[in-house]
Amino acid sequence: MADEVQRELNTEVQAGVEHNVDPKALGFDATMLVGLAMAIVVILLVWKKVPAAIGRALDGKIAGIRAQLDEAAALRAEAEQIRAEYEARSAASESEAAAMLERARHEAEAIRTKAEADAAALVERRTRMAEDKIAAEERAALSALRATAADAAAKAAARIIADRHDAATDKALIDQAIAGIR
Repeated sequence: MADEVQRELNTEVQAGVEHNVDPKALGFDATMLVGLAMAIVVILLVWKKVPAAIGRALDGKIAGIRAQLDEAAALRAEAEQIRAEYEARSAASESEAAAMLERARHEAEAIRTKAEADAAALVERRTRMAEDKIAAEERAALSALRATAADAAAKAAARIIADRHDAATDKALIDQAIAGIR
């Protein structure tokens, strides 16, 4: 048989065809040996409980990932709550700002109204003071005019009396005035 295989090889080599011989061991070719080795490795892995260890490791990883997901969900919920608080604060501050603006407008209107009333009262008071001052000046002027007129009348009467009367006439007028008093 070996000779026959050798002749076949020689013939094929001479014909230009190369022939590969698959190695064999214990009656198994290479494919069977690889399959047998894989079976032994799988049996060893199962015997050493490697799939269970891998499962535990994967379960641990899954638990870690779930914890991270739970933490992320809690952080997200907290972030959403904070965002809602800030939105509420923003809305409250906007309404507060609007209320402050409205109060400021009312206060400005009240200040303007009061200023107008105060200005009107001041104008009225100043007008009254000016009228009182003018009336006082008129009274003073009239008093001065009367005093000047009375002084002028007294001087004129004294001149007239002095021109028309002499000492004897004065004595008779004085005696008559004294007699009228008694």
